[in-house]
Amino acid sequence: MLASILLSAWLSFFFHSSESRQAVSINLVLPIGIALAYFFSQRVLRPIRNIIEAITKVAQGDFDTRLETKGIAELRELEISFNKMTQELSSIETMRSDFINQFAHQFKTPIVSIRGFAKLLRKGNLSEEEKDDFLQIIVTESERLDQLSTNILNLTKYENIHITSHQTTFRLDEQIRKVILLMEQRWVDKNILLDIQMDEMLFTGNESFTHEMWINLLDNAIKYSYSGGLLSVRLENTSRGIRFVLQDNGTGMDETTKTHLFDKFYRGNNSEGIGGNGLGLAIVKRIVDLCNGTIDVQSELGRGSTFTIILPDRHLTVTKPNG
Repeated sequence: MLASILLSAWLSFFFHSSESRQAVSINLVLPIGIALAYFFSQRVLRPIRNIIEAITKVAQGDFDTRLETKGIAELRELEISFNKMTQELSSIETMRSDFINQFAHQFKTPIVSIRGFAKLLRKGNLSEEEKDDFLQIIVTESERLDQLSTNILNLTKYENIHITSHQTTFRLDEQIRKVILLMEQRWVDKNILLDIQMDEMLFTGNESFTHEMWINLLDNAIKYSYSGGLLSVRLENTSRGIRFVLQDNGTGMDETTKTHLFDKFYRGNNSEGIGGNGLGLAIVKRIVDLCNGTIDVQSELGRGSTFTIILPDRHLTVTKPNG
């Protein structure tokens, strides 16, 4: 009986002591655990919060935002990709802003001219010769606006195309000859001589794309050729593919102009007094890219320019040489 009482008392003391020790342990461990959990959660979540904040800034149009993950290896690749993306977006935004400014300037100039001469005509008291001159200026500026609108629409169309569709097989050399004849009045007015040597070729591609390309190339060459100059046109098969070469002995261009030659609205220092809006060669470059081709320009100021286009030979079938 006494032993049972002593055993019960000892067990009761043991369990009560364990509960006390457990309570003390819980009171010590719980705050430490919470503190550690908070510390590590902050360390893990801080980069994620930074990423979310950076994405939010980009969504609001701040393309100068850059991400820093501060040495977390797992997020380093994300940081590199994110910063590359924002850098490209920033460049695109700059180009967009420049395009809008140049677009507005290009449209405003002929509109101001048309409005000014229309007001003069409205006032009257002009000789017939003055009326004819002013009307001709209005017509010329209207045509300039029309050409600018057409080029912008064409460039926008080609920039929104990523896969060349509606491909047919056609004679590439015949297409170039037709474009040359189409522009006959232009080169005849400047007494330009043509030296044409082209192989007969069947080409598979988008016929309207290449037609637009030749028109813009020839238009550019004629504009910058001197009166009585020479245009050389070559089309041949090479180990690299179809090789088209257009050479003139006109004004040529400096290194700065060559660097920016395919930029939208860019016009070199030698373009003063020469019509155009700086979009033709941008269209050419885009079409060449769509054809998976390359374009190279060699030029010397005062001595002329040579444009060389290489198109992939997988589109090519040579029939026979033609002088």
